[in-house]
Amino acid sequence: MLLCRVGAGAGARGDKHALRFAMANARCMVRNVRYRKEPSPVSDPSPIGAVDKALLALDALARAGARGAPLADLASGVGVNKATLHRTLAALRYRGYAEQTPDGAYRLGAAALVLATTYLREENLPALLHPALEALCAQVDELVHLGALAGRQIVYLDKVEPQRAVRVWSAVGRHRPAATTALGRAWLAATEAAGAPFDDAALTRLAGDDTDPGTLRRAIDAAGQRGYGEEDQENEPGIGCVAVALLRAGRPVAAVSITAPAERLTGADRDHRLDALRHTLPTLLPAGLTVAAPRSVVAAPHSMVTAPRGTAPREKVTS
Repeated sequence: MLLCRVGAGAGARGDKHALRFAMANARCMVRNVRYRKEPSPVSDPSPIGAVDKALLALDALARAGARGAPLADLASGVGVNKATLHRTLAALRYRGYAEQTPDGAYRLGAAALVLATTYLREENLPALLHPALEALCAQVDELVHLGALAGRQIVYLDKVEPQRAVRVWSAVGRHRPAATTALGRAWLAATEAAGAPFDDAALTRLAGDDTDPGTLRRAIDAAGQRGYGEEDQENEPGIGCVAVALLRAGRPVAAVSITAPAERLTGADRDHRLDALRHTLPTLLPAGLTVAAPRSVVAAPHSMVTAPRGTAPREKVTS
């Protein structure tokens, strides 16, 4: 039924796109199986105690989830005193493997995701999601990116180019400010929806020299209300982008974007691309991953830098 709908909407190239999408969709369905390996219990003492404490701390942070846990609770779970764990967490925070919430709790940092995607091949998000990116690209015939947040930057983990010529330069491994990209705005909005709002200091840090905190606040709010991030010619003239966050257990672990010439992100063309992100993409994801939904109720302003509510300006973000 989905294939018929896609083919019917593809115009003169309908047969070509329908066939390409069908093939990509079939590959995606075949490979959408997640394999999980539980770690074997370790009976022998670790040869390097400090490293072992850091690994145990990472395990504890992962179990704590998106809201994190206080230092005392983590120390109890790891089996060390608070002073020792505090030093371990400081080292993990320095490298981005842990982060601290405004209320002082600790949680897993984005660098842990990068580690998993580059080393743990069975849990490699680019490998798991590449079939979905291919199918999405085949449906809309536009450049598709997969990205993740690392600090205040979005890192491009994967991309699939369309058959038609692409006017955008991009590369896997490239970094762009989260504050000025559709991928970053979608991710930040999903982070707040998971219960971790950004205060004034966090907004200022994320905005950096790339934008101002008030503009970033409005962009995050708009992304949360709509369920997708957006940028319009902010990073590259004539190029726009729309993106959605991918969630695991309610917390963002990646984001997917469609990048296209600005004229193809208006009217019916825009609706077609958003429909692909919000309705087709969820059917292509591996088990355990979902697309962030729009916020049903508009929350009160999060911080003093929040400007009066209104229509968020369309900003430019290239993925």
